[in-house]
Amino acid sequence: MSLLVFGRTGQVATEIARRAPRALCLGRDMADLTDPDACAAAIARHAPRAVINAAAHTAVDRAEAEEALATRINAHAPAAMARACAALGIPLVHVSSDYVFDGSGIAPRPPDAPTAPLNAYGRSKNAGEQAIRATGCTHAILRSSWVFSAHGNNFLKTILRLSETRDSLAIVCDQIGGPTPAGAIAHACLTIAERLVAAPGLTGTYHFSGAPDVSWRGFAEAILAAAGRDVTVTGIATEDYPAPASRPRNSRLDCRATEAAFGLARPDWRAALPAILADIGVTPT
Repeated sequence: MSLLVFGRTGQVATEIARRAPRALCLGRDMADLTDPDACAAAIARHAPRAVINAAAHTAVDRAEAEEALATRINAHAPAAMARACAALGIPLVHVSSDYVFDGSGIAPRPPDAPTAPLNAYGRSKNAGEQAIRATGCTHAILRSSWVFSAHGNNFLKTILRLSETRDSLAIVCDQIGGPTPAGAIAHACLTIAERLVAAPGLTGTYHFSGAPDVSWRGFAEAILAAAGRDVTVTGIATEDYPAPASRPRNSRLDCRATEAAFGLARPDWRAALPAILADIGVTPT
């Protein structure tokens, strides 16, 4: 299948390129998301059978000070992509985020739950979702959470870096979610894109996050154990770790509709840890 991917060096885009080497992955030099018209022009020029948007402004705290930029990248550019896809009659798979929700309660959020983002990043992602739907293009909005891999900046790599110089860490324990391997998201995007070509009626919003749900503290403990690092982890409340952007405490996602539509079960993030650590070059001692 002829596939166009926005993103080249991010976590999910890197994994898509690994799994689909014939896909055309556009970096910023080829399609800058701050220029939505250029994104639409790239789709028109290459005329693929499907498009995946795996690029985004993902600096959550920085987005508080540059919301206009985040909105241009996370909302205006996807809207332009969606309009171009609608014109060609091709599907768009767009990676979104659990941050479109306010994180209240303890129940997993289904895809049709009301959105109420707490921060600028979440507002920009929510605006992107709404803009894509408004175009009427064939699409799948795939919300995920707590993405980690051997690439880029993520929680796993931060914990490994801190463990090299510290024998104890204080990690938030009252935010719960599903850590999701970027490779699993890449596989899901490719599977969904191919299915949408054949079955555009599957258009909609879907959830895809790792299992089991866990706190950041629990995730950190699992990372350290898998890496063979002897570091004590203490749990702290969200209020004890101030940050520019508010975070949702409940990032649990109900992923049953995704499995029913595409046969994609929630990936076990614990099983993914050894291969990702090996990819980074970490060998448990």
